[in-house]
Amino acid sequence: MQLKIMPKKKRLPAGRVPLILFLCQMISALEVPLDPKLLEDLVQPPTITQQSPKDYIVDPRENIVIQCEAKGKPPPSFSWTRNGTHFDIDKDPLVTMRPGSGTLVINIMSEGKAETYEGIYQCTARNERGAAISNNIVIRPSRSPLWTKEKLEPITLQNGQPLVLPCRPPVGLPPAIIFWMDNSFQRLPQSERVSQGLNGDLYFSNVLPEDTREDYICYARFNHTQTIQQKQPISLKVISVDELNDTIAANLSDTEFYGAKSSRERPPTFLTPEGNASHKEELRGNVLSLECIAEGLPTPIIYWIKEDGILPTNRTFYRNFKKTLQIIQVSESDSGNYQCIAKNALGAIHHTISVTVKAAPYWIMAPRNLVLSPGEDGTLICRAYGNPKPRISWLTNGVPIEIAPDDPSRRIDGDTIIFSNVQERSSAVYQCNASNEYGYLLANAFVNVLAEPPRILTSENTLYQVIANRPAFLDCAFFGSPLPTIEWFKGAKGSALHEDIYVLHENGTLEIPVAQKDSTGTYTCVARNKLGIAKNEVHLEVKDPTRILKQPEYAIVQRGSTVSFECKVKHDHTLIATVTWLKDNGALPNDERFTVDKDHLVVTDVRDDDGGTYTCAANTTLDDVSASAELSVVAPTPTPAPIYDVPNPPFDLELTNQLDKSVQLSWTPGDDNNSPITKFVIEYEDAMHEAGLWHHQAEVSGTQTTAQLKLSPYVNYSFRVMAENSIGRSLPSEGSEQYLTKAAEPDKNPTAVEGLGSEPDNLVITWKPLNGFESNGPGLQYRVSWRQRDGDDEWTSVVVANVSKYIVSGTPTFVPYLIKVQALNDVGFAPEPAVVMGHSGEDLPMVAPGNVHVNVLNSTLAEVQWDSVPLKSIRGHLQGYRIYYWKAQSPSQRNRRHVEKKILTFQGSKTHGMLPGLEPFSHYSLNVRVVNGKGEGPASPDRAFSTPEGVPSAPSSLKIVNPTLDSLTLEWDPPSHPNGVLTEYTLKYQPINSTHELGPLIDLKIPANKTRWTLKNLNFSTRYKFYFYAQTSAGSGSQITEEAITTMDEAMASRQVDIATQGWFIGLMCAVALLILILLIVCFIRRNKGGKYPVKEKEDAHADPEIQPMKEDDGTFGEYSDAEDHKPLKKGSRTPSDRTVKKEDSDDSLVDYGEGVNGQFNEDGSFIGQYSGKKEKEPVEGNESSEAPSPVNAMNSFV
Repeated sequence: MQLKIMPKKKRLPAGRVPLILFLCQMISALEVPLDPKLLEDLVQPPTITQQSPKDYIVDPRENIVIQCEAKGKPPPSFSWTRNGTHFDIDKDPLVTMRPGSGTLVINIMSEGKAETYEGIYQCTARNERGAAISNNIVIRPSRSPLWTKEKLEPITLQNGQPLVLPCRPPVGLPPAIIFWMDNSFQRLPQSERVSQGLNGDLYFSNVLPEDTREDYICYARFNHTQTIQQKQPISLKVISVDELNDTIAANLSDTEFYGAKSSRERPPTFLTPEGNASHKEELRGNVLSLECIAEGLPTPIIYWIKEDGILPTNRTFYRNFKKTLQIIQVSESDSGNYQCIAKNALGAIHHTISVTVKAAPYWIMAPRNLVLSPGEDGTLICRAYGNPKPRISWLTNGVPIEIAPDDPSRRIDGDTIIFSNVQERSSAVYQCNASNEYGYLLANAFVNVLAEPPRILTSENTLYQVIANRPAFLDCAFFGSPLPTIEWFKGAKGSALHEDIYVLHENGTLEIPVAQKDSTGTYTCVARNKLGIAKNEVHLEVKDPTRILKQPEYAIVQRGSTVSFECKVKHDHTLIATVTWLKDNGALPNDERFTVDKDHLVVTDVRDDDGGTYTCAANTTLDDVSASAELSVVAPTPTPAPIYDVPNPPFDLELTNQLDKSVQLSWTPGDDNNSPITKFVIEYEDAMHEAGLWHHQAEVSGTQTTAQLKLSPYVNYSFRVMAENSIGRSLPSEGSEQYLTKAAEPDKNPTAVEGLGSEPDNLVITWKPLNGFESNGPGLQYRVSWRQRDGDDEWTSVVVANVSKYIVSGTPTFVPYLIKVQALNDVGFAPEPAVVMGHSGEDLPMVAPGNVHVNVLNSTLAEVQWDSVPLKSIRGHLQGYRIYYWKAQSPSQRNRRHVEKKILTFQGSKTHGMLPGLEPFSHYSLNVRVVNGKGEGPASPDRAFSTPEGVPSAPSSLKIVNPTLDSLTLEWDPPSHPNGVLTEYTLKYQPINSTHELGPLIDLKIPANKTRWTLKNLNFSTRYKFYFYAQTSAGSGSQITEEAITTMDEAMASRQVDIATQGWFIGLMCAVALLILILLIVCFIRRNKGGKYPVKEKEDAHADPEIQPMKEDDGTFGEYSDAEDHKPLKKGSRTPSDRTVKKEDSDDSLVDYGEGVNGQFNEDGSFIGQYSGKKEKEPVEGNESSEAPSPVNAMNSFV
């Protein structure tokens, strides 16, 4: 099979309306490559590439320039309309059109007025293939009117009263920026108590005596004309209660005089807005600003809430001491009721603002240019949204389509124009207009019908070089109409390439996924359509990879010695390799102690600061490798040096030779304190932008006392100097006098420019703004420019304020864009910025992975394989693939609504993965989804699979019931996880004798359907240990163990009771007790004399750590201290330090075999007490036991 690429056709299921069936058969439109040679030869309708903004405010002091640029083949001609009628520029001597352009220049600087040329302008670019039109450009001159003259009376207020100082600026175009200053042009301080409203008025929640002044001045700045207008100053006097009474008494009669009361504390009331509720309407994409300013005493604090939701965290900002709530990039979801709450210690009030967000039209899908061949089909789609919903209207060559010449190849269906069987006469430019009461969108898209034989745009005999085992991409850019098919051949004999080894992309590129040495050769690309054929040869060379055969090794050396690192590199003999040594990822120090030869780096006279990471980096034109090693420098601790001190700070700073970009600073050094000054460090402070923050300016030798300093524009400099010697750095000197430099245009542009989409139809451009020092002048702004990387559109630019983000709406989904951000200020522009690439927003993938296969490896592990989805359908950055898998529900579980699904994600472009931790003998289902930065795509069809049997878990329980003399009954529950079909149970058991020794093991098989089993012919009064587990065909599961005892013969148990009544036994017990008492008395007597009791040897023979308190050092009994010699020994007390009686485990202890009267001897003295199984006794205090006296209890008291 030859490797080909064909035009793709869309298909839909049968049964749709004829319109849908028609669309299904359309061939996708051609894309015209941006190749200059190709574009020179092709006939193309006009395209508007640059135009002035829709709302164009011009400076009346400068010539009016209305831009209109277009391209096309042949070059288009231009015409204009003004206010809907033809604008004959030849009849107006002040109006000229630039050659080869449609841009108008209206010369009003020599004569004429800007107001004369106000109006709505529209440009038309026309050639033989059609006509494109611009937006309606509304021309209005900017206005900065003067304040109306008014006489402002002085204001006198009592301390604590509210006040509003009105600004009421003149109405200008564009609106003025308002701020309040005093006569010294210093901004008036604002706070939670005093602040400026959105309307420019100055609000006082309560006045204080320090508010008294005569120069409250409102300024209006009109940026477009760079003018500032000033209101008459307002005088305010705040007086106390006593002053107010004196004033009233001096001006009023006795009958009019009243006692002025002090302004008491009061709850808040709103100064603005008025009432309890108000309404606000804003357009989508704008900044929503809501304001509440309240008066009260003490000063109220403002809070904001949204009644029917929460405030968007990333778009909400508080301004003006939280009196203003701003939401940027407002959308329809931000509509609702917002409540501001003013609160102080005496109460709270609230005001509800009902917000409605409307929307001017914005693109969902703007129409795109169509290049078709004769007889083909295509569509133009124009989709926009707004609030209210916009109305869509079509024009062709600037004329409403309803009155345009009829074209049988086109049909209109709402927002879509359908073309079928187009001919060359069908070429035209179509305009889509989407409009509502808040604005409109206008887009031009041409239909260009071409019949062109194939052309290959890739240069002939291009040489491609790649490293072995890496992918190779051979380009074959092509064009033709109809769309050509592409075939690739290798070698002179023209053997066709097959898809099992190669990948052919839609743009004609041939991909060799893993290039090998035998991939080297000549490849031929062939493009065919019905009008002809084109060929092109390219060449591929596969090179050996670069390798490091001998890597540098870790080294520890002493200070002053020599160290050598070795690095041997092997590379392809046809390439040139460059070996570079780095230290801590930077260049080697510029020091003659570092020498590099062919394979070695040698460092002599090693110092402490030579320690670090040394890297050998080998580079060719195709690849690079590196290896690193650490160097540690060690040395004995140096002998402490004599103690000296840092220098005293310099003084007497003076600035001379003050120029625009330089100044000379001189100073007098302070005392060096016995250590010569090695250098002086000069720092500066920018009092205008960063007051109080000092920055490094320069360093000079310790022998200099003057320095010529380079300065930046628009900085209010102040300098200080510090001296440095071998001990350290002095304190800073006093600051010099301040020196303000002149403003200039910025000399740098913002950094960290990025373009990422937050929504499928936008592009968010961000950058790191310049700081105040870098602005070089007032009025810092940014010109943001963008265009599609793969399109032929010109740059679109917008100038924004000093912000760090701009959002471009209505972009296609996940399209690469070229972006640049340029700084400018009131003086001029920064240098041309660098161009970076970004992407518009991602959308969810459209296609599910196909060909999903599951290979079950064992009972708990399965491998899943799938085919990767086409890159175009991902619509974003590929993050990986995600597998959802779940266990099939049993019939009893099918009524559950929720099925627990597990998720595994595989990064990148992997097309297979393992599912671990599966349950054996289970039915599973799974599907696979592709994941991009936006989220998951659709799921593949569910694929079912089953796991084989595994070994079972242990039985859920095992109980021993109904013990008799010679039998025990076992009851159990089956395993909770059988992991298959149980075949049988295995029971193993063995007896345990009195010394805990295990007897022979007996093995017994039990059918799988049993849950109870009785063992017979067992020994009476015998302990047994049981091991029990289940089995499946896969093997044996985990076991469960249990122990039980058969019962004792009742006749033997009854004879045990008689031993306690035998006279000989009673006498024997009394003799033993007397003997033990005598031994104890002797032991205590000897201990009182400082010796150790003689029973120690006997006690050692029964070494029980629970009864014998041992010394940690020698293992002997701990001796009693003198402090306890006087304490009487309690009767029957032989207890450890915690005063509890603990059981001894030795075989000769009688206590182990019985308690109380149950432990007895028979006539012949043999022990026949019943084994009770009790292993611990309760604590016993002295002789307070409640047990009946018996020989066994007596023994327990002494042993």
